[in-house]
Amino acid sequence: MGTNLRSWLYLILLFFVIVGVNAQNRRPKNVQVAVKAKWQGTPLLLEAGELISKESKQLFWEFTDAWLGSDGDDDDTDCKSARDCLLKISKQASTLLAQPVASLFHFSLTLRSASPRLVLYRQLADESLSSFPHGDDPSATGCCWVDTGSSLFYDVADLQSWLGSSPAAGDAVQGPELFDFDHVHFDSRAGSPVAVLYGAVGTDCFRKFHLSLAKAAKEGKVTYVVRPVLPLGCEGKTRPCGAIGAKDNVSLAGYGVELALKNMEYKAMDDSAIKKGITLEDPRTEDLSQDVRGFIFSKILDRKPELRSEVMAFRDYLLSSTVSDTLDVWELKDLGHQTAQRIVHASDPLQSMQEINQNFPSVVSSLSRMKLNESIKDEILSNQRMVPPGKALLALNGALLNIEDMDLYMLMDLAHQELSLANQFSKLKIPDGSIRKLLLTTPLPEPDSYRVDFRSVHVNYLNNLEEDDMYKRWRSNLNEILMPAFPGQLRYIRKNLFHAVYVIDPATACGLESIDTLRSLYENQVPVRFGVILYSTQLIKTIEENGGQIPSSDAQVKEDISTMVIRLFLYIKEHHGIQTAFQFLGNINTLRTESADSSEEDIEQEHVDGAFVETILPKVKSPPQDMLLKLQQEHTLKEASEASSMFVFKLGLAKLKCSFLMNGLVFDSVEEETLLNAMNDELPKIQEQVYYGQIESHTNVLDKLLSESGLSRYNPQIISGGKNKPRFVSLASSTREGESMLNDVNYLHSPETSDDVKYVTHLLAADVATKKGMKLLHEGVRYLIGGSKSARLGVLFSSSQNADPNSLLFIKFFEKTASSFSHKEKVLYFLDKLCLFYEREYLLKTSVESASSQMFVDKVAELAEEYGLSSKAYRSCLAESLDEQLLQRLTKVAKFVSWELGLESDANAIISNGRVIFPVDERTFLGQDLNLLESMEFNQRVKPVQEIIEGIEWQEVDPDLLTSKYFSDVFMFVSSAMATRDRSSESARFEVLNSEYSAVLLGNENATIHIDAVIDPLSPTGQKLASLLQVLQKHVQTSMRIVLNPMSSLVDIPLKNYYRYVLPNTDDYSSTGFDVDGPKAFFANMPLSKTLTMNLDVPEPWLVEPVIAIHDLDNILLENLGDTTTLQAVFEVESLVLTGHCAEKDHEAPRGLQLILGTKNKPHLVDTLVMANLGYWQMKVSPGVWYLQLAPGRSSELYVLKGGNDGSQDQSSLKRITIDDLRGKVVHLEVVKRKGKEHEKLLVPSDDDDGVQQNSERRSWNSNFLKWASGFVGGRQQSMKGDSKKEHEKGGRQEKTINIFSIASGHLYERFLKIMILSVLKNTNRPVKFWFIKNYLSPQFKDVIPHMAQEYNFEYELITYKWPTWLHKQKEKQRIIWAYKILFLDVIFPLSLEKVIFVDADQIIRTDMGELYDMDIKGRPLAYTPFCDNNREMDGYRFWRQGFWKEHLRGRPYHISALYVVDLVKFRETAAGDNLRVFYETLSKDPNSLSNLDQDLPNYAQHTVPIFSLPQEWLWCESWCGNATKSKARTIDLCNNPMTKEPKLQGARRIVTEWPDLDLEARKFTAKILGEDVELNEPVAAATEKPNPPPSNDISEDSEQDLESKAEL
Repeated sequence: MGTNLRSWLYLILLFFVIVGVNAQNRRPKNVQVAVKAKWQGTPLLLEAGELISKESKQLFWEFTDAWLGSDGDDDDTDCKSARDCLLKISKQASTLLAQPVASLFHFSLTLRSASPRLVLYRQLADESLSSFPHGDDPSATGCCWVDTGSSLFYDVADLQSWLGSSPAAGDAVQGPELFDFDHVHFDSRAGSPVAVLYGAVGTDCFRKFHLSLAKAAKEGKVTYVVRPVLPLGCEGKTRPCGAIGAKDNVSLAGYGVELALKNMEYKAMDDSAIKKGITLEDPRTEDLSQDVRGFIFSKILDRKPELRSEVMAFRDYLLSSTVSDTLDVWELKDLGHQTAQRIVHASDPLQSMQEINQNFPSVVSSLSRMKLNESIKDEILSNQRMVPPGKALLALNGALLNIEDMDLYMLMDLAHQELSLANQFSKLKIPDGSIRKLLLTTPLPEPDSYRVDFRSVHVNYLNNLEEDDMYKRWRSNLNEILMPAFPGQLRYIRKNLFHAVYVIDPATACGLESIDTLRSLYENQVPVRFGVILYSTQLIKTIEENGGQIPSSDAQVKEDISTMVIRLFLYIKEHHGIQTAFQFLGNINTLRTESADSSEEDIEQEHVDGAFVETILPKVKSPPQDMLLKLQQEHTLKEASEASSMFVFKLGLAKLKCSFLMNGLVFDSVEEETLLNAMNDELPKIQEQVYYGQIESHTNVLDKLLSESGLSRYNPQIISGGKNKPRFVSLASSTREGESMLNDVNYLHSPETSDDVKYVTHLLAADVATKKGMKLLHEGVRYLIGGSKSARLGVLFSSSQNADPNSLLFIKFFEKTASSFSHKEKVLYFLDKLCLFYEREYLLKTSVESASSQMFVDKVAELAEEYGLSSKAYRSCLAESLDEQLLQRLTKVAKFVSWELGLESDANAIISNGRVIFPVDERTFLGQDLNLLESMEFNQRVKPVQEIIEGIEWQEVDPDLLTSKYFSDVFMFVSSAMATRDRSSESARFEVLNSEYSAVLLGNENATIHIDAVIDPLSPTGQKLASLLQVLQKHVQTSMRIVLNPMSSLVDIPLKNYYRYVLPNTDDYSSTGFDVDGPKAFFANMPLSKTLTMNLDVPEPWLVEPVIAIHDLDNILLENLGDTTTLQAVFEVESLVLTGHCAEKDHEAPRGLQLILGTKNKPHLVDTLVMANLGYWQMKVSPGVWYLQLAPGRSSELYVLKGGNDGSQDQSSLKRITIDDLRGKVVHLEVVKRKGKEHEKLLVPSDDDDGVQQNSERRSWNSNFLKWASGFVGGRQQSMKGDSKKEHEKGGRQEKTINIFSIASGHLYERFLKIMILSVLKNTNRPVKFWFIKNYLSPQFKDVIPHMAQEYNFEYELITYKWPTWLHKQKEKQRIIWAYKILFLDVIFPLSLEKVIFVDADQIIRTDMGELYDMDIKGRPLAYTPFCDNNREMDGYRFWRQGFWKEHLRGRPYHISALYVVDLVKFRETAAGDNLRVFYETLSKDPNSLSNLDQDLPNYAQHTVPIFSLPQEWLWCESWCGNATKSKARTIDLCNNPMTKEPKLQGARRIVTEWPDLDLEARKFTAKILGEDVELNEPVAAATEKPNPPPSNDISEDSEQDLESKAEL
């Protein structure tokens, strides 16, 4: 073996003698990239506390106490470095966590995912300090302080004296606001004054404050809250491990970096050399363990270290030659299958997949030479009959994940959620196999709508399609419903398929108008069965006040108009038929609208009398007035009319005022349009059932639909209908106190069911000292009396500590009954009477005498005897009337309700299997609501897990404990825990795919988390997933089944890039000092002679920009690096994007609505406006607590945010938004028009004549207050911040500002951009403001531009807009840049900007742009120059003259996109931006369309978004225009020439005479600012450069034309 190796090495040496030292001059080069957060670092120790509190709020305090306990004398002396501290913190936390969660905790800690939460606390700490003037308090520089709302304490002694002076007296001052994420000490008594401690574990002051506040909380004096903050300057005052991570900005992980091979068909690189910049030390050494063409050099060097230089030279040669290989079509054909084979056969398949797809250009040639096993190919092809080739799917425990949005942070949250659930279930002693089954169950999707079963005698039908004569000519063949028809076309079939039943009060304007609508639809023979249910609003109010009953005595109820109309209606229906009865209602409305004195809403008695007389006059012989008098006096049909109102009350529909039911589906608008839409929505459901034979000619459709899924009651709080998500708490994750509290609850059951397993547990939190609480409790008892087989009821008495003795006595009686007699037959009737008696005699009575207590006991004892219960038990209650035990239990309940459920301690609420219903409207709440809740929770959440739980074999539980109560508890705990899961209800059947040859199976069967994946390894998605799956495999206990699904017949190289996904590592923490280096992407040995372009693949909410980059990241040519071996770039997450959708019910999205965001003290920090597309909006935020509201002005004059108190409040409510992680937020807003403004429009279109006047009006409601920051849409960085007018006059520039917008990427285009700026400024005396899209600008350009603005006297602003997730995304950088030129013009600029001119970066201006700015573009939103056609040589390239474009343009010109004017006012008014995005979305999904996006899109859309054609002289370019017109050119564009492929710089010097001078001026200025020397001699090569030869068929080059060549063809 040794001889063999030696001969090999001699061969290598010989090889180098022949080749020479060429390879030694080409040392390998690397690329390194880091991303940092904009915010100051946060201590790792505090982050650990936040992470551990995600597991349980109580663990935070245990972790804090443990860390304070370890604070002893050693004080981290065992920790000599950052890594020691990391491991110590991690170890400390692991002792409190279950094993799988502990491993994930360590990873999340290194990921720094809790850092944003600490930034949020820092914001709250700053607000706390700024709300109190410090005066000259010398101690006000402390590292800890306590905020009580009324004062700040920096000293424990001051705090002690405040605590001593009974803080309760200071309740008048409101304490600090508490949030869901706050750490409230678990001993705190709800309702006590709040004291918030700002400080950091590890500092002395924290320990002192903590000890005294924890003691005070135990004594019930305060609600103690900690907000962990280490103020600046306090790093030295904490123990060494307490400040780790706080020094530098946080380095982030969880993103991808790609180096894409760039097509250089056109030479577009800057020829100026890199002079100098920040020198970063070279990072880690090369990884020699990687396979290079079959050699593993680390092993060779281990054996022959003395030949190191020769061996390394050979390796460099191999590396430099690997990338240039090209592949022929037959080599590409099976590349996907060969890759799958290599992965499946590897010892570590995930590592192999990652190495292949992240270094694909270097490994492709060796892959293509691999012999293919046909069985792999056959299996892949057979799987592709079920899954499209290249399709990617990922499911975690059965739930499909959206791969597009997937990032590391989201994946970790999902994994944590599953592990946490498994942990909760194992505490319930559920065996592992069953836990796995539970985690694999997919939740049922929340139904969008529910049917209410309204069938009853109280429905008055106007017609019957099956029986009435007017329909007898209609066909009765049901199959006609399946025949094709135009959208919205009605189908006239003689069958009652649609039942529209209006639920109305006939004495309201809305009710009577809906009768008119209904009658008109009926007369027009709309194929619907119409009916009404009538009710009286007044009577329903009385019923609510009377505890849900109709008052018995006649005297009590004075008949209201509604009840009388219902009686008259029923009378006419009985005697004269239903048509006449409806006519009567119609007549009332006619009289109401005709009467002059009546206000619009009121119905007077005379209208009713007149309508009655008018209706029956033709039908009767005796005078109708007499009949009316008789009817009014005798109260005929009174019971029937009251029963009708009672029926509506029980259905729960009275709250909606005016509504209708379409086959039981509830709609709260009675407009004709709503009815027709409801029919269209219902039609496909009926068609489906007809098709499958479930509805036949004899089927009663209504009975079928309602008996299958009809609910007995409508309560929007319970049936949220998909919009408002129900709120759940996991009862299984309660703290120890909470657990013991739940174990103490005694449950009540319906008669004869106390030994059955109950699937649903209702816990009623009731304060019996209030009417509300008693009503809730009483309804609960009545609900059980009514009978419920599958639910039980427990009561949590949430009475306050100082409740009156009678209510405490009542609680004792109730608890005694529930604990001792719950199995007795008549116990519920006894409790019903007990509640009634207590409500009547003692509730809200203030005078309390001992005698009355005795009377109470006597009465209860008497009642007990009556119902067969022992009276002795109740008499003993008085003896120990206020025992300590009861008060302790009440305290426990109060804590549970406050801290675990997040409600007020004396709240009245219902918790059904963890679902929290709060607030409960006691007036309309009935026992039937509990029935509704029971059936909803059982069907939605218990059914999916019922079979699994019933099939568990309980091996670790004593068989004697397996009672029905035990199982009922398990159902309650499991279904409440499962409901808190945030996961999709979509799943896929992965088991149908074969996995014998082409799949990777990993992990063991008992893993908590199972991953199913279908991946194309040679795709961008595969590059990312390979890394994410590796993380899961390493840090979480998982099993995986990965089916490989490559594209089957490739015609081009699938991946033309190198890719790295950045993950954190313990090695990022120094082992010698206390520094944290942070994770980085590292590309070793990249190809030297290929041009690369760098792109970042970051999580959706991150807005990232480069802050350190000496080299051109668009055109990286590593052979130009010189002595530097590693090119380095640092990016910064400038902000997170808050996105949302804004809707207005039953209307289109409120386009143009303005939103502002800020803190409570500064409400307007950023702003944006709402798009028409999906009502989308976005803003830039940083971690913190923010408040969103409508902007002052027209937006808040017309609209209010819904979701305040009652949706109709005058004040526009604030919406609180918490940003405390790196995953951003999507916010759904609903707005409603203010009363009286329903028909006003938000954006008032201006006519061209009075446009100027309109514009000034628009500014008045917009600009005065709203100094629109595009920056929040765009990062506002203005160079000239003074009064711009004075500035302009100073510089001699007057008149109206010209606004010019441009975009550049890469050093060459930034060089062009500076020249364009100079050419604009030298040709005008008017002030100019430039707008640049900042996403792609280099750090150097951003450094230079402020100085340039000052020197040349112009303004500028950097703007940006994050690509919306719903809009089809472009993959290539160049196409993204084009898209930014056109897609977001309406939202990227501030609303106050009225016009802007886009100028390409490589354009030279020869005229005053003010002329173009002032030009009248005839009311069009856009103005472009048409392509000129006088250069005949280019005729073959004018694609718009033939084929598709010729047809589509229909004689209109095709315009060039290098220069255009946007009238932003017109653009927004005509929704041009929304229209362009709709066209883009439709066209961009076809890879063959929009090949030249920024130009094709506006030209394609010009029939909808009209374009004004500018005179030809406004844009000249040599390629298309020829030299004859050059002298008239106002602007010259350096278009690419598809014939000559001439490099940009060469063309610029040759075509534009003034270009070299402008270039020299710009370069001199740049060099001066950056402190460099400028090379005055142009590089010789540039002058003699020849046009590039035709491109070779290289791997890095597209088969099609280069994107840039199409840029401005």
